[in-house]
Amino acid sequence: QVQLVESGGGSVQTGGSLTLSCTVSGFTGDNLALGWARQYPGKERQLVAAISWSATAKYVADSILGRATISRDNARNTVYLQMNNLKPEDTAVYFCAADQRRSGGVYSARASDYEYWGQGTQVTVSS
Repeated sequence: QVQLVESGGGSVQTGGSLTLSCTVSGFTGDNLALGWARQYPGKERQLVAAISWSATAKYVADSILGRATISRDNARNTVYLQMNNLKPEDTAVYFCAADQRRSGGVYSARASDYEYWGQGTQVTVSS
């Protein structure tokens, strides 16, 4: 069974930085697409970043474009989301997502296209 475990959330002040990590276990093969989504209270999860298996294709949502970088280390089965210049509106629960159903491990920019999810990690940005 595929399992995802996030770490790296926390509280920072406006303008600060955080790097979220997610380690994936229980999968086989080489077509695992990975992503990060965030969720505000009472709202649906929105994908904010995604990366293909080969890391040659990446997606970053407009809301964090220019302030965030997604990367992965397949040898460590880990995906990262580095966020800089954090703003109060970045306060949310961040979830790691994974999916193996697309050929070649191509990413999707839709949260609904991901089958596996982590438990989430809270990011709080204070002004």
